Amino acid sequence: MLKILIADDEILERKAVAKIIKGSKLDVTVIGEAPNGRIAIEMAGKFKPDIIFMDIKMPGTDGVQAVKAIKKFDPGIRFIMVSAFNTFEYAKEVMQQGVKEYILKPSSKKDLLDSLQRVAEEIISERKQQEEQQNLRENLNRAVSIAQKEWVSSLLMNQVQDMTFDEWSQLLGVEITSGYMMLFTLKPTSETELTSFEKEKWYNWLKKTLKSIVVKHEIMVGAIMDTQVPVLFLCKISAEKNQFRTNAETIIENLYLLFKKENMKADMRIGIGLPYTFAHELTKSYHEAVLALEELLKTPNRKFSFSSKQGTAYEMPSDSEIMKVEKKLLDSVRQGDVNQVMLIFDSFVSKHGTLNAKPSFIKKSFDELFILISRMLHDLGINSERIPNLEDSGDIRTLLESGKTHLLAVVQHVQVWRNNHAKGMLQKAKDYIETHYAEAITLESAAEYVELSPFYFSKLFKDRFGLTFIDYLTEIRIKKAKAEMLDPGKSMKEICYSVGYRDPNYFSRVFKKLTGLSPSEFRKVTVK
Repeated sequence: MLKILIADDEILERKAVAKIIKGSKLDVTVIGEAPNGRIAIEMAGKFKPDIIFMDIKMPGTDGVQAVKAIKKFDPGIRFIMVSAFNTFEYAKEVMQQGVKEYILKPSSKKDLLDSLQRVAEEIISERKQQEEQQNLRENLNRAVSIAQKEWVSSLLMNQVQDMTFDEWSQLLGVEITSGYMMLFTLKPTSETELTSFEKEKWYNWLKKTLKSIVVKHEIMVGAIMDTQVPVLFLCKISAEKNQFRTNAETIIENLYLLFKKENMKADMRIGIGLPYTFAHELTKSYHEAVLALEELLKTPNRKFSFSSKQGTAYEMPSDSEIMKVEKKLLDSVRQGDVNQVMLIFDSFVSKHGTLNAKPSFIKKSFDELFILISRMLHDLGINSERIPNLEDSGDIRTLLESGKTHLLAVVQHVQVWRNNHAKGMLQKAKDYIETHYAEAITLESAAEYVELSPFYFSKLFKDRFGLTFIDYLTEIRIKKAKAEMLDPGKSMKEICYSVGYRDPNYFSRVFKKLTGLSPSEFRKVTVK
């Protein structure tokens, strides 16, 4: 509904116009009446009308002066000028202010409503057009954001070999001469895990802030993976490659200043890869950023780190390390860590590449790897698709990309399982322990209860709660024992047996180790 203000020094004229408007079928409402130009200006600022019926000849501030004043602070307000004088000078002056409607007093009901309808339709049409343009801009921004994420994802998968910086320059509309990667991560400052809402809030803040402070580069922000966000920085001029460290430090310093103001209960860390002049080399920069971030996380007081060695991600393991690399890869898949899996996968395939192996040998190695992954998923209780049938096309590059694509799909599947099912299973295990703590329960019995292998149940339990199964069981038993000690009628031996221990001496040693006091000393202190 459009809001109407009527400004006229003649009260009868104001009331007549208001009555006609209120009696019409137009979707408008009269929000006020002003007896002169000065009050009309004040009311326009206060009530924000859409249309003002403005009398030209009023004492003091006249209608023309009022229109000029109102246009300065709200140019969107439309005016219908009303005058008893049909003079060209008045009409010309208000026309210069963009006023299109001009009616004479006394005006007929039809003339007044026709004029009002024309202005109302113009406002509605303009607003509809603005809304469509806004929706178009939002859709375009979403499409660009999706495209950027796809580009960065392709880069992480090493699938941009055929795309040059010249082509990137054409797509972005600026000349690109080099590029490098930064990998951002968010680490909670307490033992409490970050919620999905907190991660998404940080991700949105990071995207918005980077776009506002980065002026010398084009940037592409990748999708968030748990708490990690890869960002591609594209340099516009050749000199930037030589100055990339200085430019990167400036960006990071400004970013941290703004990050502190957000008061997030987390620390932000950044690994930075080296710059490269060819698009297909940007994967190296990404892996360098991963390694830089890994080293950074070992030193708690540092906020960011540059890669110290070019191509570090492509150093090849020796023959004796193949099994170790394979074990690390399986462990990263179990963790659902996409970044780590992609990094270790490159090391895994690099070893085979140095042997000038035939595609059939590569395929055999992959088949064995995916059999191990399939068995691991089965032990975790994760339903997975059958082992992929990688075709021996004779092209090693195609084979490697097929293996990498399937591996990424597996890791993403594990991420979903960990976020949804694993938490439920582990909570079920905790409930089982808290219910059966007084019995002779074991890691094997708890794992069987939640239908996981003991090995993976043990790993998942510690990953989730930061305690081993036996440490958690012991905590529960000692906690229950403390509660039992508040009853002076129960002997220590009774309490020992009631919380699941069969040896009072062993119970006493465990109790003192956790509390610093023997059971008897604890009872003396707490029971008076």
